Amino acid sequence: MSLSSAHLSTPEGLGSVFEAPHLPAGFTDTFTSRYVDTGELRLHAVTGGEGPPLLLLAGWPQTWYAWRLLMPALARDFQVVAVDARGVGLSDKPLSGYDTGTLARDMVALMDALGHRRFAAVGHDVGMWTGYALAADHPDRIERLAVAEAAIPGLSPTPPLFGSREANDRLWHFAFNRLGDVNEQLVRGREHLYFGHQFATKSAKALPDHAVQHYVDILAADPEALRCSFEFYRALDTTIEQNQRRRTRPLSLPVLAIGGAENLGASVGATMRLAADHVESLVLPECGHYPAEEASEAMLAALTGFLAPYRDRPTA
Repeated sequence: MSLSSAHLSTPEGLGSVFEAPHLPAGFTDTFTSRYVDTGELRLHAVTGGEGPPLLLLAGWPQTWYAWRLLMPALARDFQVVAVDARGVGLSDKPLSGYDTGTLARDMVALMDALGHRRFAAVGHDVGMWTGYALAADHPDRIERLAVAEAAIPGLSPTPPLFGSREANDRLWHFAFNRLGDVNEQLVRGREHLYFGHQFATKSAKALPDHAVQHYVDILAADPEALRCSFEFYRALDTTIEQNQRRRTRPLSLPVLAIGGAENLGASVGATMRLAADHVESLVLPECGHYPAEEASEAMLAALTGFLAPYRDRPTA
């Protein structure tokens, strides 16, 4: 547990539900911010709703806030848990543990602490990496897995160094983010330039200015937040080794793979077919890298249909 959060009993300030801008009407009637002590670290989660548990894993460089447009409708059928992973938002920011094996164990510990033995999970971008690790490393815990808009290092084919301009524009941040410290020096004080460029170039429908500003403000508010935003990529050597082992054990649970037509498209499904036996692939038209925000209605419809058998299953 970090010293900066040890004295707080209730999440507050930037990153909490209480200071999140432009939430859907009635959002705070259903959802609240809470700290969850997993025994190793303290994670910030936004929880609410009724029904079987549903874990939402956001991507880089976002927080739980990425799911805000879907959460009210999902909460009518599920106990929603939208979490900030270690290093993100109001969660603790340790120096290590950003490989997906550790991130997956964090999520198991989180759900244990909340009293959820089995659950469904939805992961976007880096959250898709963690979702895959969850399903592969803890198959007894996950009922259904939906993933969106990522390649998985160590599973997806490795792109060439001298690829197309389009591939370079989409992937150049991987090498930059893996650098030891010069990336932090270059980005610090220019967070809006760097992260704003990521949001602008990867979306087909521009994210609202208030959302981009919210994400950037959280990253700029604490040097540790900026460091941690790169740690997921600095840990990729370990994650790649883990994924090369995971791919020898195909997933048997149902998987929904979602791509934006203007970004990764059908390649998300192709990636998951390398890892799982039962994959449904969906490409959302006029959507880029951020389907929960660019195409929230289509994303919600896809998740609602995919999760219906889990929602309607008999309970013990």
